[in-house]
Amino acid sequence: MLIKGYDDGPLVAGESLPARPGFWSNYLLAMCSDGACAERPVPEWFGEDGADVDALSEVLFDPEHWPVFRVPAEEGPGVVVIYRNLVGDYGTDYLLTHPGRAYAQQIASWEGDFAGMGLTWHEMVRIADHPSPMAEGVQDTAARLLLVLPLLTDLDLDEAAPARLAAALTEVGAPQHTASTTAEHLLAHLTRRSWHDPTWESPLSGS
Repeated sequence: MLIKGYDDGPLVAGESLPARPGFWSNYLLAMCSDGACAERPVPEWFGEDGADVDALSEVLFDPEHWPVFRVPAEEGPGVVVIYRNLVGDYGTDYLLTHPGRAYAQQIASWEGDFAGMGLTWHEMVRIADHPSPMAEGVQDTAARLLLVLPLLTDLDLDEAAPARLAAALTEVGAPQHTASTTAEHLLAHLTRRSWHDPTWESPLSGS
């Protein structure tokens, strides 16, 4: 696979992986630690178990195959998520694709913590809710929202955000009785570790 603007490793399409048990724990569990919860996050919050998580981590973190998750949007920028499985330099890179541009733009990375430029809640929802049916990538709106969730850098959340996030978690397999709590922990962690300066221009503006 070739992503123009990103030439760091052996990229492979990963869009089938979110449907496999263990994926969402690998992707989001570390972001459930909001500092205020005495309870340790566990894969069961996502409807998964440790064996599922371990099995899929071998796929996700394979140095010879770097999974790519394309989240194309109709009539606007989309997101590409790449597992950067460079030995000694593991991380997750986030790129924006712009209509009319041949190359993707890396805007952020996750290496145990977030670095770079992020998106507001409304920008994330717009991307999640407007898949491009003619482009290759993840089309399910719940999975799309969860894939771009680590890019959230917005303290001014819509009051419907927790319910929307909980619904997305339920759709991908999280138990209904834990989805709301899991959503709250995710949002607490993401909004605490980052902030959105009203004078800062979003990467979606093309700046």
